[in-house]
Amino acid sequence: MFERINGHEQLLFCNDEHTGLKAIIAIHNTTLGPALGGCRMRPYKTTDEAIEDVLRLSKGMTYKCAAADVDFGGGKSVIIGDPLTDRTPEMFRAFGQFVESLNGRFYTGTDMGTTPNDFVHALKETNCIVGVPEEYGGNGDSSIPTAEGVLYGLKATNNVLFGSEDLNGKTYSIQGLGKVGYKVALQLLESGADIYVTDINEKAIRQIADQAEGLKGNIKVVEGDEIYSVPADVFVPCALGGVINDETIEHLKVKAVVGSANNQLLRDEHGKFLQERGILYAPDYIVNAGGLIQVADELYTPNKARVLAKTRAIYDTLMEIYTQSNENSISTAEAANQFCNDRIESRRKRNSFFSHDKRPKWNVRN
Repeated sequence: MFERINGHEQLLFCNDEHTGLKAIIAIHNTTLGPALGGCRMRPYKTTDEAIEDVLRLSKGMTYKCAAADVDFGGGKSVIIGDPLTDRTPEMFRAFGQFVESLNGRFYTGTDMGTTPNDFVHALKETNCIVGVPEEYGGNGDSSIPTAEGVLYGLKATNNVLFGSEDLNGKTYSIQGLGKVGYKVALQLLESGADIYVTDINEKAIRQIADQAEGLKGNIKVVEGDEIYSVPADVFVPCALGGVINDETIEHLKVKAVVGSANNQLLRDEHGKFLQERGILYAPDYIVNAGGLIQVADELYTPNKARVLAKTRAIYDTLMEIYTQSNENSISTAEAANQFCNDRIESRRKRNSFFSHDKRPKWNVRN
């Protein structure tokens, strides 16, 4: 275990017998500011599995925060349990008390398996909560800027591949029609693009098929793993991580991969494998940063116009990553990591969150 947490600043186990809470908080790096990352709830089979997930996700948040140019570091939290049967308001209040015990080192909110309303309960115990409903001082649905960021990523990628950022006239294979994937699919159809879609949720499939009627683009539904082998221009993964791996890379017939799913590469070297196959990869933590930008913005008081303006910068950042990849003959995944590491190092002496007592700036709800 100690080898696995090398590079992380802190790993906190949170157990509350009364509410049944079993949670883990991982703080990876606070160079740029207090750690920020969502809380997901899953019925992990073992504690080790939960640890592996929270360590991997918290490290990813460090890079996402650096790429998005927000003054926060990387952290993440997980609750071990079935979100359909185990979660209660009391559990999230207990979780909020553990978050408060970190004294401003970690801010969290909704993620997979949790909802904004869960954190309304946690907010009663700590101000270190983001992503709450608008009536509680939040910015609203964070999937909106996340989807916008994906579209900016697609435009930047099209610019590199085809010399035009236009979305129409291209074909996209979309894996996952959740909050983000559905919005991306709908906007692509409205723009005149053709899409392939797959999702385990039949209701989402029916809804997008119904809405596609009368729109400019066409839609074709495929089953499960068929999505990897359809002849699309761009693969848009918007579901689970690890979908770019030894097996799927061999099936891809696309020119690029641009999506919102976290940790799309099963291993770092898969970014290089994509490059060797001539497939342009848009690093996921660059593309999907819109939601992070929104929840970080809440702590300065919500401002939707500011969020959308900063989300537009995803286009420019991605174009810079593509340029660095080309000029240095490295994969886009390597270029993105280098970009973020350089930004963290350049600000190591400038950002001193704790020593300059900036905490009141974040706790605007007091």
